[in-house]
Amino acid sequence: MLTVNSDEHFMKEAFKEAQKAFDEDEVPVGAVIVCNNRIIARAHNMTERLNDVTAHAEMLAFTSATDYLGGKYLNECSLYVTLEPCVMCAGASYWTQLKKVVYGASDDKRGFSRLTEPVLHPKTEIVHGIMADESAALIRQFFEKKRD
Repeated sequence: MLTVNSDEHFMKEAFKEAQKAFDEDEVPVGAVIVCNNRIIARAHNMTERLNDVTAHAEMLAFTSATDYLGGKYLNECSLYVTLEPCVMCAGASYWTQLKKVVYGASDDKRGFSRLTEPVLHPKTEIVHGIMADESAALIRQFFEKKRD
């Protein structure tokens, strides 16, 4: 059941960000950061618009959240992202000391879970598979459109 402060609720918000990326012809990945059951940051991929390979949804959300909180640590916050974070984003999440990472679709090519050594902070809880089908379908649709 979807409640206002559930993982599913916040993942739906991240998915809205992914849809914005899709509409802007960016790889459709969206993220939100939640602290005390409140969204404090929203972002989607902007690598094309900013001409910046590091402008992933997670990285932009980290910057926005730390600006909002006035500090570099997000240890009371959770990241909701539609695609499994890449190694770069997972590494950045280590340094922010996120409380929890929730992601939708797995990324067998670039996702952090393919590494043998853990890359997330040891205290970070990992939840995956929420809205995985919808997130994967949006990414598939994006790349199919690119191939046409």
